[in-house]
Amino acid sequence: MSDADTRNTDTQDNGLFIKICGITTVEDALLAVALGADAVGFILAPSKRQIAPQIVRDIARRVPPEVLTVGVFRNEHPDRVVSIVHEAGLGAAQLHGHESAAETTEVGRRVPVLIKAFAAGETALDRLDDYGADMLLIDSPIPGSGETFDWTLAQSIPRDRRVLLAGGLHHENVAEAIRQVRPWGVDVATGVERAPGEKDPLKLKAFIEEARAVPMVVDPDEPHLPGRPFDWVHDGDR
Repeated sequence: MSDADTRNTDTQDNGLFIKICGITTVEDALLAVALGADAVGFILAPSKRQIAPQIVRDIARRVPPEVLTVGVFRNEHPDRVVSIVHEAGLGAAQLHGHESAAETTEVGRRVPVLIKAFAAGETALDRLDDYGADMLLIDSPIPGSGETFDWTLAQSIPRDRRVLLAGGLHHENVAEAIRQVRPWGVDVATGVERAPGEKDPLKLKAFIEEARAVPMVVDPDEPHLPGRPFDWVHDGDR
C-alpha cells in the first residue's frame, strides 16, 4: 500500500479541518494521515518538539500531496522562513510569534499558504486584514503549554475567516470547544502526545474521532466558508 492510500475512509467527515502539530517522525506523520488529519505541522522554532529542516524535508516527502505540510516558525527572519519552506517542500508557513503585519505579508507573498497565529484576546486581532493570512490560528498566550483559554475570546472573530482553534485541546474537550467557538478547524500537539514530540496513537485516534463527530451548524445569515480545505496544490499557488 502506498503512502497516498493510508488515509482512513471510515472516519466520519463533518468538513472540519484538522491539523496535527509537533510531528517529529515519519511514523507519526503517516499515522496522523491514516487517521484522517488534513495537515501536519513541524516546529522549526525553539521547542521541545523542534526538528531540523533536513528531517522535515525527508518526512514531508512521504506525506500524501492532499495533506498540507506546515512549517511552524517564531520570530524568524522572513527570508529564512521562505527559504526553509521551499527547500523542505512544505505547503505552508505558520508564523507563531510577534511578527509584524509587514513581515507576515512579505512571507505570505512568497509561500503557497500562510497561517498567522495570535494569542487569544490579542489586540492585533482587530487588524486581521493587515496580515493577509490564508488562515488564522487562535492559541493560548503560552504556545505549546497545553493550557486552554477562555473560548469566548475567539467567538467574536468574523465568520468569513478560516480560523483554527488551538490551545490545550484534547479528546475530552475538543467537541465542546468546537460547539462553542464553531471554528473552521482545530490544531493539536500536546493533547495527543505521550511525551513531547511523540504521538500517542490512542489519543490521536480519539481526538480526530471526537472532532469529526460534532455536527457542523451552518447559519444561512453568516458568510459561508467551505469546510474542507481548498486544493492546496493549485489554489494555494501564488
